[in-house]
Amino acid sequence: KAQLKRLGFALDWSRELATCEPDYYGQEQALFLDLYKAGLVYRKESAVNWDPVDMTVLANEQVIDGRGWRSGALVEKRKLNQWFLKITQFADELLAGLGELKNWPEKVRLMQENWIGKSQGLRCTFRFVDSSDGIEVYTTRPDTMFGASFVAIAADHPFARKMAESVPELADFIAECKQGGTTAAELETAEKKGFNTGYSVEHPLKKSWHLPVYVANFVLMDYGTGAVFGCPAHDQRDLDFARKYELPVTRVVAEGDETDPVFHGNEAYTGPGRIVNSEWLDGMTIDEAKADIIAKAAHEGWGQAETQYRLRDWGVSRQRYWGTPIPFIHCADCGVVPVPKSQLPVTLPEDVDFKTPGNPLLRHPTWRHVDCPQCGKAAERETDTLDTFVDSSWYFLRFASQPSDRPFDPEVIKQWLPVEQYIGGIEHAILHLLYARFWTRALNHIGLIDVKEPFASLFTQGMVTHETYSRIDPANGQPIYFSPAEVERGGETAKLKADGQPVEIGRVIKMSKSKKNVVDPD
Repeated sequence: KAQLKRLGFALDWSRELATCEPDYYGQEQALFLDLYKAGLVYRKESAVNWDPVDMTVLANEQVIDGRGWRSGALVEKRKLNQWFLKITQFADELLAGLGELKNWPEKVRLMQENWIGKSQGLRCTFRFVDSSDGIEVYTTRPDTMFGASFVAIAADHPFARKMAESVPELADFIAECKQGGTTAAELETAEKKGFNTGYSVEHPLKKSWHLPVYVANFVLMDYGTGAVFGCPAHDQRDLDFARKYELPVTRVVAEGDETDPVFHGNEAYTGPGRIVNSEWLDGMTIDEAKADIIAKAAHEGWGQAETQYRLRDWGVSRQRYWGTPIPFIHCADCGVVPVPKSQLPVTLPEDVDFKTPGNPLLRHPTWRHVDCPQCGKAAERETDTLDTFVDSSWYFLRFASQPSDRPFDPEVIKQWLPVEQYIGGIEHAILHLLYARFWTRALNHIGLIDVKEPFASLFTQGMVTHETYSRIDPANGQPIYFSPAEVERGGETAKLKADGQPVEIGRVIKMSKSKKNVVDPD
């Protein structure tokens, strides 16, 4: 703050706020309860990204290359009861709204469009051989069905879980799958692994054609149906998998004269072309073949058209102290009960233990013990806190209007919003910017504000960068970072001033507190 003042910025310091203060996060709790009342907040057990170093859940957007965005630790999969915001309910709105944001960089709009990931496809059933039961598959490429060579299901698919009860090897494989992250990007880059269940399914278009069923580590249970058919020639994941397990690879899309059904090489063809080696579909465009197969599936009763989104509901539970306490109470008799607004803010205790890993709120001797607001019996507070990205999803509204008795005055918001010129880093494209757009639309949806889009114009400035300096901690294998002020450079090497021992020089990346690669403006 002193540095900003010294630079002479014309800022209105009377509007300054801190999201970690109860007068801010108490109003956030009130908004969260409003969204809950409107059906936009729910709690369920879900497979989540677990950071074993920070010991908390991460949203998909916070997993970068399979690692926690803060700790850098390899993320694991776990099943936990979590709080979610229904961002998927606004998927179409958020997608359509991008078209109105003419003064946003095209690359940011494209990144959000891809993250929402709307796709038209076919949901169909591959029936087990000699059985009326089957596996439901969702595919965005029904045009490639004649190139199918296997069906793959997620590790937590009901069929896989049931089979694992009597097959220890499968149970071990499922446990191994849970070591990886849960994001689509993570699964794209991970080694493709599968477990052959020994079961086969009939191809819907040719009953005599039987395909093996695998449990695979690259299939997500929460996308589509948790099952896919593999067409290796035209999907890189499927091709990697097929080459590993020596499965057939048949070309069914070709550009030009290349129509040989035997597909060579280790790079899938995902470009445009005409359908080949697919009986009556031969010669059709990809879109014509998609429409033909979907119509045939609907007519014959083995499938129907369906729209899917890559976007998932926003898991906002975090198992850490720093965050807004989620305003709910767990009662043995009444279940999960909202904290009455008259009892807000639910404030964080200040006598907490940070020495022991894990959530200090869960271990606190008194804070979580409270009477149920409905029946008066002994109950417990929710010890999860909100993802801090929730705090930054509406702060611009509080900048504009800061009444003491409510989050904001809608009449004042009407004068100030949308923000005419917003400046921020490109790293916020599918985190803060998407969340802020959702939060604004959600508040509009429940009638609290008139505006739907928070930021009319967006400018993404460049990054202030510096190389990093680190050593690996022998105790846990994690890097320990040092600031430039602590390091002495000498040509291509560097050493720590404190002990004269070498440190590793890392690549030039944006300055950040976690990497300590910061040169102080002073």
